[in-house]
Amino acid sequence: MKHLFIVNPAAGGGNKTDEVRAKVVSAFAQRPEDEVEIYVTKAPLDATEKIRAEASDGKELRVYACGGDGTFNECAAGVMGLENAAVCPFPTGTGNDFCRMFGEEKDLFRDLDALLRGSVHPIDAIDCNGRCSVNICSVGIDARIGTNVHQYTDLPLLGGAAAYVVSAAVEMFRGISRPMRIRSGDFSGDGEFSLVCVCNGRFYGGGFNPSPDARPDDGELDMFIVKKVNLLQFASLIGKYASGRGAELTKFVTHLKGREITIEFDEDNVINLDGEAVFTDKAVMRLVPGAVRLIVPKGMKFFEKEG
Repeated sequence: MKHLFIVNPAAGGGNKTDEVRAKVVSAFAQRPEDEVEIYVTKAPLDATEKIRAEASDGKELRVYACGGDGTFNECAAGVMGLENAAVCPFPTGTGNDFCRMFGEEKDLFRDLDALLRGSVHPIDAIDCNGRCSVNICSVGIDARIGTNVHQYTDLPLLGGAAAYVVSAAVEMFRGISRPMRIRSGDFSGDGEFSLVCVCNGRFYGGGFNPSPDARPDDGELDMFIVKKVNLLQFASLIGKYASGRGAELTKFVTHLKGREITIEFDEDNVINLDGEAVFTDKAVMRLVPGAVRLIVPKGMKFFEKEG
């Protein structure tokens, strides 16, 4: 078996390559039978290409995504659909929203010994226009805020939460809602909407939790469609939406369960895929059951619970 550590040197606000290397050397000192490689990414989607190349010989491959949600997204895309490759987050980034889903057990993904002794469990993925998502896809005001926040992080006195507040203010000034044409099962909507969130996992945007009961292995997506709202309405409902109380907001929020949704726009809009930005005028999101083999740390009970 080969163990491949994919390190994103830009994740987490600092290059953690040396830190990862030290942990790997220590962990594999007593595992001489295992092959191990540390690969430092050089460009976007580099990780996906590296994993596909490594897995092409058909041998068992385990991949550890050393970064944040974006790194895990690229690594999951690399193993998607492969029977001989499995992946897990080994967080060094700042977001790590995928890991939040596992509650008190989330820090087991930082325990390399637990990961090396872990089992494999298939989870679902979302195919969005040929791109992979294992956590959450969204379009609308939240995706625009999250994408454009990077424009403000380098400004004097801004960064982190302050930059997010500035990005939110700017996007709200530009208008919360956008024209969309939405189709999913029996649902059909044509008009202005504030956002659409499609959940395979539970958390995104650094802590928003619209679907507290979502599971990545239950064969369905939780979808939240938020109607056009004004600034005051948005301010009053966002807290409930973010804390998973969308069921209380039936006047504004439609909650669907299903396997596919199509969203069309009048012009290119940003789609958030696990924190990664894709621009398109039409997004087709489809569930792909059991498409990604997840390495589950030794001792984790999450998947033993009933869905």
